[in-house]
Amino acid sequence: MENKNIIIAVTLSMLILLGWSYFIDAPQQAKKKVELQNQKISSPTLQAQSQSKIVSRSEAIKGESRINIENNNLIGSISLKGALIDDITLKNYREDISKDSKEIVLLNPKKTLEGYFVESGWATKGDVRVPDNNSVWQVREGRKLTPNTPVTLQWNNGEGVTFIKKIEVDDKYLFKITETVRNDKAKAIELYSYSQITKNQEPTTKKFYILHEGFITVLNKNLKEEDFSDIKKETKNYNGNSGWVGITDKYWMAAAVPEFGKSFKVEFSYKDTYKANYVATDATVISPQKSASSNIKIFAGAKDVKTIDDYAEKEKIDRFDLSIDWGWFYFITKPLFFVMDYIYKVVGNFGIAIIVITFLVRIIFFPLANYSYRSMAKMKVLQPEMLRIKELYKDDARKTQQEIMSLYKRENVNPLSGCLPILIQIPIFFAVYKMLFVTLEMRQAPFFGWIKDLSAADPTTIFNLFGLIPWSPPSFLMIGVWPILMGVTMWFQQKLNPAPIDPIQAKIFQFFPIMLTVMLASFPSGLVVYWTISNVLTIGQQWFIMRQTKTKTV
Repeated sequence: MENKNIIIAVTLSMLILLGWSYFIDAPQQAKKKVELQNQKISSPTLQAQSQSKIVSRSEAIKGESRINIENNNLIGSISLKGALIDDITLKNYREDISKDSKEIVLLNPKKTLEGYFVESGWATKGDVRVPDNNSVWQVREGRKLTPNTPVTLQWNNGEGVTFIKKIEVDDKYLFKITETVRNDKAKAIELYSYSQITKNQEPTTKKFYILHEGFITVLNKNLKEEDFSDIKKETKNYNGNSGWVGITDKYWMAAAVPEFGKSFKVEFSYKDTYKANYVATDATVISPQKSASSNIKIFAGAKDVKTIDDYAEKEKIDRFDLSIDWGWFYFITKPLFFVMDYIYKVVGNFGIAIIVITFLVRIIFFPLANYSYRSMAKMKVLQPEMLRIKELYKDDARKTQQEIMSLYKRENVNPLSGCLPILIQIPIFFAVYKMLFVTLEMRQAPFFGWIKDLSAADPTTIFNLFGLIPWSPPSFLMIGVWPILMGVTMWFQQKLNPAPIDPIQAKIFQFFPIMLTVMLASFPSGLVVYWTISNVLTIGQQWFIMRQTKTKTV
């Protein structure tokens, strides 16, 4: 009955979520999309730059004059050709958990196959020669970019206009760029501030339905996401008065933030390379013998929650926390993460924190679960009578149903009572899954024993006797210790519940623990730990209630 309730609850949940998405969320998003796209776009469109031949990363870096960058979290360089931020390595994150694993490389020079870089400057409608990503800048001040030593670059167009770029970096992942233009011409000029993120190719990692990787922007507090495949087919344009634009991966992101209070247009496009940019919609008019400046922020780094939230608050970056894909249950997932993070700081292990969270969830839903389990215990007591009714009216299904419902009414039993607590807890389960899947803090977080990464699947498998046999089974046969424990506890839990009256349903439900074991084997091990501990607590609670109701247990 419990498993039947799970199926009912999951079905109802999916119908609710799909209904919300189709009837409420989709029309709202469509309306926002039309509003954004119908706004007047007056600023120039950035012109595509020629792509050089592909070389190795080391060749690309050595082949150009550069300004080195370093703080406690990243190391890299800025190319003086184009003044591109195109060489960023994250010092505190590695590709995997092996001892010799390489540090995460985020940005790469444009000449490499994995080219991924950020540029900024000024766009024009054609009456002023402006620097592009092939222009060679001169160092005006500074030799190395650090939190304490900004650098200033300069480029002159030879026609009386000088472009000055002051670049600063904090101790995390934020660059602040002050773009200044000095006009020594005899007439006024009009320029438009811009920033652009270019990525040569889309990620080759496995794609997940529940995770967005690709183009992302927040405009006027509205989140807009586009997949690489969509932009490859069609260019997207939007206008806004506040927000930011970027290209995001699961854990890392490059993003540009326009000057606060200035309107701008956003464009996502593909022509040989993927580009996400913004261009100011209002021109900066610079009179003769005058200067003007624009301020731009560039984020290039890891999406750890505290850093992202700090930037959103301190730098006034509108809804920057949405760069982390919290999902539909944002209002549950993010608070749950903060609870998890607090517990982790106390106990020192995210696996233990997950177990504590499981206990807290069970405590919160304890009264509701008690009501459900008492009802199921009564149903187990009534099962012999239900079987008698079924046998008595075996040729009349309608009469059988009527008599069983009358029995429920006489004994004050609600057959759907077991569905309610499960239905309510489904958002919690999804939130735990999402939190484990998308938060950088959970990446490569160890538990105990063989679990070295709670965000990854259990690495053991029964098909090589958990490593005793020197054979590596295919991925679909990777069914580890924790998934098996989860399946076993579910089987015990199933035995405590009243079995379905229908023999076919009963046989189907017997295979339910095996089916879930196989399905969850590839899920993050932290989620399987959560479900296993939850099963153990459920078994204990049900057993205690059945003892109280003098129900025979199996």
